[in-house]
Amino acid sequence: MSRKSKRADKAAETLDRITPAFRPVQVEKTAPCQVGCANCGDIRGWIGLVAQRHKTGSSRDQAMAQAWQLIAEVNPFPATLGRICPHPCESDCNRAELDEPLAINAMERFLGDFGIRVELPLPRLRSEESEEWIGVVGAGPSGLSFAYQMARRGYRVTVYDAREKAGGMLRYGVPDYRLPQQVLDAEIQKIVDLGVELRLNTRVGTDISLEELRSRHASLYLGIGAQMGRGLPVPGGDGPSVWTGSDYLARINQGEAVETGARVIVVGGGNSAIDAARCARRGGADVTILYRRSRDEMPAIAHEIEDAIEEGVELILLAAPVSVEREGDGRMTGVQVQRMRLGQPDSSGRRRPEPLAGSEFRLPADTVIAAISQVPVLDGLESLDHDGDWLVADSHGAIDKDTLVGGDAVSPGIAGEAIIQGRHAAESLHARLRGLDPDKASDPVSPPIEPEDILLASKKGCEAVHESRLQGEQRVAAGMGEVAKTITEQQFLAEVERCFSCGSCYGCEQCYMYCTSGCFTKIEEPTPGMYFSLNLDQCKECGKCVEVCPCGFLEISQPSA
Repeated sequence: MSRKSKRADKAAETLDRITPAFRPVQVEKTAPCQVGCANCGDIRGWIGLVAQRHKTGSSRDQAMAQAWQLIAEVNPFPATLGRICPHPCESDCNRAELDEPLAINAMERFLGDFGIRVELPLPRLRSEESEEWIGVVGAGPSGLSFAYQMARRGYRVTVYDAREKAGGMLRYGVPDYRLPQQVLDAEIQKIVDLGVELRLNTRVGTDISLEELRSRHASLYLGIGAQMGRGLPVPGGDGPSVWTGSDYLARINQGEAVETGARVIVVGGGNSAIDAARCARRGGADVTILYRRSRDEMPAIAHEIEDAIEEGVELILLAAPVSVEREGDGRMTGVQVQRMRLGQPDSSGRRRPEPLAGSEFRLPADTVIAAISQVPVLDGLESLDHDGDWLVADSHGAIDKDTLVGGDAVSPGIAGEAIIQGRHAAESLHARLRGLDPDKASDPVSPPIEPEDILLASKKGCEAVHESRLQGEQRVAAGMGEVAKTITEQQFLAEVERCFSCGSCYGCEQCYMYCTSGCFTKIEEPTPGMYFSLNLDQCKECGKCVEVCPCGFLEISQPSA
């Protein structure tokens, strides 16, 4: 059944329930991209600011600055996430029913770069400084997100980090070909410009104790991340030429030369494994990835896997190392590998890999990089509530009254999730310190809109914009140079026009033109989503306005009880 038929059937069912009335009501609904977004930014809102600028009277640059600011309200790293986020928001986009989902990630990256280029400052909520001094341990995405949200509310904030530069895994775990360090530097500087103090090369438990931090600060946020990689738990796995993925990537990102030899085996299927393999390939090695499950179970970003394969990385699935072979002097010569098969699902929901008897084979190797998992370093934090290697917090991110935690120290995830945990912790702490209702700090949730509620025929079919990318061999030859280019302004302005503004009015005026009784009145100073007021005194209950509304903002009113 077509989408148009489903929409007509749904309207008919509604009519049957409320006959004879067929009166419209304006109901804003949650766009599907919002459901998929880890960082919960108002995607439809910031796209609409630019797409609807001619209707609201904003200039192009004003609209883009407003869109950047709307993103920055919840995410101070749009240029960064625009490069590395796996963009789950796009998978639910209703536009896919017509042609392709909106290129939301590419648009966010464009706006992030625009904000850097024109030096837009991060938005403040108040200029007065509060008396509380807040401490943050960890200058990664979660800690910096928390620091930003507290600083923009007027708090004095100091961030402590053991490394010589801020950024956490964004700096030491993501290679430059995906995220140039000057982009990360520029976005961190915007946070510092709000008054956030960075105290680097300061290790908790060595240079300063947790007790000292607690006595110094009114509250603490722990965003220490999970930067310690696990080793390879097989015979020979603890000798020379075996790296953890996190150690290998950290050295690469610091510009250090890492001698791997000609043959590298990477163990793992996550983003760190893919990044490590692609870096080793850029170093001139022949690289093989071993992953013990199938391609469908690989947690790495799908297009990053494809890029690795295009760059010459070999992917061997359903295979795991069982031992590392060495000469008498300890020099690595190869890896014994065993074939696997998938059994019943484990606690993660993925099918458990099981060894196949008699299936072992050998791969020659000079270096092995184990990118199988990472854990937080809890040195100096042992007194806090923890479960093995992980800190334990309540639903508000609190360990105790004055200590909050978030990011990979609680549960590993993508950078967008770490950023939102930092934001929510800041909102919760601010509410407590100011005696506010914590529920008001939560993101509002409205009913989601279904694909059949959108008039897909209201827009012409066209492909999404795609970032210009180097070919596989060119990417390898370019070394750590960025592999994808930011879309142009012309491409950005064309892409925002593809948005259906699902569940929110975008001022198409169809309802206004089709209503013969004058129920719709234009608002003198419109804003995105607000173009018409609705007066039903003269409504003839024809329902035409609901029928022609392309974005599903109008619906049939429900009868009173």
